[in-house]
Amino acid sequence: MNLESIVKEFNELNNWEDKYNKIIDLGKKLPKLPEESKQDHLKVRGCQSTVWLKAEVSNDSLVCYTGESDSIIVQGLLALLIKVYSGKKPQEILDTNPSFLKELGLEKHLSPNRANGVYSILKQILLYAQAFKALKK
Repeated sequence: MNLESIVKEFNELNNWEDKYNKIIDLGKKLPKLPEESKQDHLKVRGCQSTVWLKAEVSNDSLVCYTGESDSIIVQGLLALLIKVYSGKKPQEILDTNPSFLKELGLEKHLSPNRANGVYSILKQILLYAQAFKALKK
C-alpha cells in the first residue's frame, strides 16, 4: 500500500474516534517481536512508552522494520510508520517526506508526549536508513 492510499484511507474516516480505532487496528495486526529482540539497544529513546524498533536489510537492499510497543496507541502509530517506510531502499526511506503525519492530522490530535514519541520513532527509522545507505558505499 503506497503513501497516498494510506492518507486517502485515513481521510475517508469521518471522525477522530474512527481514526484512533484504525490506528489501534493497525497495531493489533503488527506482528509481535520475539522476546530475544526486546533488547535495550533496540529501544527508541524519547518515547514515554517502551518501543523497540529493529531494522534489517535484505539481499536486494530493502530495509525491513519490525517493532513493538507496550502502549496500544503507540503500537498502532509504530505500525503506521512501519507500513510507510518498510520494504524500501535506504535512499527511498530518506526521500519519503513525513508531511503525511500532518496530512493525517496526527500532530493536532495526539498529546505532545505521543507526538514526540512518533517523531522519535521516525528519527530512528531514518537513522537506520542512513546507516544502511552508508554501509552500501
